[in-house]
Order: sequence, then structure tokens, then C-alpha cells
Amino acid sequence: MDKDIIKVTSPLLPDLGAFNEYLKQIWDKQWITNNGEFHQQLEKALAEYLGVPYISLFTNGTLPLITALQALRITGEVITTPYSFVATTHALWWNGIKPVFVDIDPKTGNLDPNKVEAAITPRTTAILPVHVYGNPCDVDVIQDIADKYGLRVIYDAAHAFGVKVDSRHSKMLSKSEGDYVSVLNAGDLSTLSFHATKVFNTVEGGAMVMHDAKMKQRIDYLKNFGFANETTVVGPGINSKMDEIRSAYGLLNLKQVDKAIAARRHAAERYREVLKDVEGITFFDEMPGVQHNYSYFPIFVDEKKYGMSRDELYFKMRDRNVWGRRYFYPLISEFSTYRGLESAAPDNLPTAHTMADTVICLPMHHLLSDEDVQRVIECIVK
Repeated sequence: MDKDIIKVTSPLLPDLGAFNEYLKQIWDKQWITNNGEFHQQLEKALAEYLGVPYISLFTNGTLPLITALQALRITGEVITTPYSFVATTHALWWNGIKPVFVDIDPKTGNLDPNKVEAAITPRTTAILPVHVYGNPCDVDVIQDIADKYGLRVIYDAAHAFGVKVDSRHSKMLSKSEGDYVSVLNAGDLSTLSFHATKVFNTVEGGAMVMHDAKMKQRIDYLKNFGFANETTVVGPGINSKMDEIRSAYGLLNLKQVDKAIAARRHAAERYREVLKDVEGITFFDEMPGVQHNYSYFPIFVDEKKYGMSRDELYFKMRDRNVWGRRYFYPLISEFSTYRGLESAAPDNLPTAHTMADTVICLPMHHLLSDEDVQRVIECIVK
């Protein structure tokens, strides 16, 4: 690969020497999966770092979504967003649940809570919002709607690792200790992705956050074929455990994730400083009362004002070895599996279509130098 390429993302990698030391311990113990020592250590360390009561590790970020729906016995219809990675909706489909798409908020990219009630039917059992790009959803309004109609709330928090909200401005999160608390404490369950592209990664991996020990035990059973002990199966579980090797990798990455987030913040601040004056280029404002993780930096291209379409800019960047990503494009509702749904009609999702058709996520990772950021900016500032 051309070393001159500025990639849209780059994985956070642990020190190879330290990782080899952990691998030697795993080899010596000959215990490589099934709730080993590193797995237990990582669950404990993540719960403490994230400020959540209970967490269960998974082998990727999709299986916690599928398992959360099983654990809460969700059926019928679930209200969700078309503006996400396809795994959000695929998890519903794999559970035999009908997704009902609702339009998004142009200020955050998240599910618009003001559109949710109109989509509720007698078959609705849950709401599945996404903290898009790590921007926290309006958890209070969503919870009020859920309580009013007796619905469950499962958050796809794949982008929200380490994101915290000022609890003094949230009824839902004010129950937690501290001024700033993890957005992962909202809803009935939250799921995380630890894929290589994320702020914190275990190569592949994921997790589920829950509020009590009873639910954690249920989840731990379900992710291990439903086994409660050697001879007892308590439910139709699945195999989605994280192994010892990736758990060890994650323990090491957790020690350096704060430094990585700080580097991302530095790049984001430079993007904001320069691009705010470019006509036809917009981006999300920093949300007040939020500690962001700077997982992505999406810009939106107004073709008439900017004088160039989103795709023209995207390919211009590629020609200069700057790799952005049109994320999320196309909308989930545009894929063949889902576009026949009534709620997938473009007229029902105008804001989502506009955002999907104009977005480019700029390079954003911990290895970006000031010179790299300047090269990205020069592609945009004509």
C-alpha cells in the first residue's frame, strides 16, 4: 500500500512486546477461551473505565444486538433509524422482527424522537436508536415515549465508547453518580462494537451493558449456548464469547485509549477551525454537556453553495490519496432487503436521504499528523 495514503481510519494497536508477554501467559495456562482470566479482567476494567454497573464481552458488535433482542423477548415491530450501519437492522431481521424506519434529526444524525410516536402501532415492542458518530441520542424524550407506551429501549452504542453526558441535564442519567456519566447507562440495554475501526478495539469484538446482575447472568448464559452449568441448558443460546487473545489485546489498548482520543480531538479541532469558513461545507456542532470521543468527523456538502457535489469531492480526495468514507451511504432503507417496507419510502425519510447523499467522513484517527490534517483540508478548501 502506498505510504502516502491518508486512510479514513487506523486501528489502535497495543505494544507488540507487551502483547507477546500476555500471549506467553495464555500459552502457559493453555486456557484460550471460555471466560478465562483475561476475559474476566477486561470486563472488570471496562465496567470501571466506562462507568457502567455490568458489562458482558462478545466476539463482535453484531451479536450483542441480536442477543439483546432475544434477552428482552422482543417481537413484532421495532422503531429504528435508516441512518446506521446495516448490522443495526440486520439484528432485527435475524430475530424475525419488522424494522420500522423513522427519520433523523439534522443536528445530530440520530433518530428524531419527535417522529417516533407517529410510527408506533399495536405491534410495536421496542425502540432501537443509534448514537450516530458517538452523538448521544435524546435519551430522556425517548425514555418518556417508551414508558408511555410500554416499550423497551435498546441502544446501538457502537460509536459511543467513552462518551459521557452531564447528568444534571438528564432525568434518565441523573440516577447515576457523578456529574458526567456514561451514555451507555440509558435504556434497558446498550451494545458496543470493538471492531478494528473503532476508538477502542479488540480486533473484532463487542459488548453489552446492562443494569443488574440478573440480566448479566442471563446474557452470559445466552452467549454461551444457554449453558448455566456443565449439564444444564436454560435457553436457546448462541456462541458469541470473546476469547483470551482478544481480551488481552483489549486490556492493553484500554491503557492507551485516552491518549488516542486526545489525538483525535486535536485533529477535530483543526478541522473545525478551518472548515467553518468554507461555504457549502457544514458539520455537526459540539453538543453542550457532552464529553465526545471524536470517533468520526463527518462533513456535509451542499453542491449549490460549494460548487461541487459530494461525490466529486470524494473522488477528488481519492485522487490525492486522501481516503474519506461516505458513511452512511446508501441508507439501510435503500438496500434490497428493506426497501419494500412501507416505512422505507423516501418521502418518509427526507432528512436521512439528504444526509446520506451529502456526507463524507474525513480521516479521523490517533495517527494523523498536523501535516496529514492539512493535506485533508487542502483537498476541501479550493
